[in-house]
Amino acid sequence: MLVVQGRSLGRKEPLFPDVSVPLPPDVERGSSGITLRALLARVVQNEVAAFDARQAERSVLRALTGKELAAGVARGKVAAGESDVPRVIVEPDAAVATACQAFEDGLFLVFLDGVEQKALDAQVWPKAESRLLLVRLALLAGG
Repeated sequence: MLVVQGRSLGRKEPLFPDVSVPLPPDVERGSSGITLRALLARVVQNEVAAFDARQAERSVLRALTGKELAAGVARGKVAAGESDVPRVIVEPDAAVATACQAFEDGLFLVFLDGVEQKALDAQVWPKAESRLLLVRLALLAGG
């Protein structure tokens, strides 16, 4: 599994918890490479699927355990499903296109196992234990 990490310049804490993304079997075994574009597409599609699953889970009313209830009270919000937030439909192909455009526009950097990747169509060779670091570049404000 590829481990995806997110950081932002100027912030110590990560943008999101590490995410594991399965690689195609031939890539994971090292017998084949993959373009950075295809690798990013796989990461984005994995996250769109996870987002859809979280939305579906929120729409179901469920009973909370005592532990979940206590954790919610400590957080300041107890939720048992049936969210009032309308469901958002995310098109995976559009999300992939947006991510690729953001990379080309220089809004984030990509490092695979510590090596910066500069071209979407370049061949990369991730391994099962590889780490993909996405670094969001913060814009400067003020003057």
